[in-house]
Amino acid sequence: MTIRQVLLTILTVLMLSIGQVLFKYASGKIDIEGKGIFAGLLFNPAFIIAIAVYAVATISWLLVLKVTPLRIAYPFAALAFIMVPIFASIFLGETLRFTTFAGAAVIIFGVYISLL
Repeated sequence: MTIRQVLLTILTVLMLSIGQVLFKYASGKIDIEGKGIFAGLLFNPAFIIAIAVYAVATISWLLVLKVTPLRIAYPFAALAFIMVPIFASIFLGETLRFTTFAGAAVIIFGVYISLL
């Protein structure tokens, strides 16, 4: 993988991770009782931004796959299991535990092994 491919792949995973945190945030802001589920989502700025971020990430992922074999690109998707809990801690106040970091170390090692 070239540096450009690695950076684009990591940027894609970063966008997907941010999208997940935005979806979680948006889920707490849905006004189901007042507007119903669909109107509650359509008028939810966090949900709309999350959808937009996911759309850009999907296009970015297609660009990654155009120039990178899937067996090389896909292990990077596991990095979201590291990014999402960290972002959830920073932006949503969720608790990080030691096991999160232990799991992150295993994931990083697994991604490294898969790229050999």
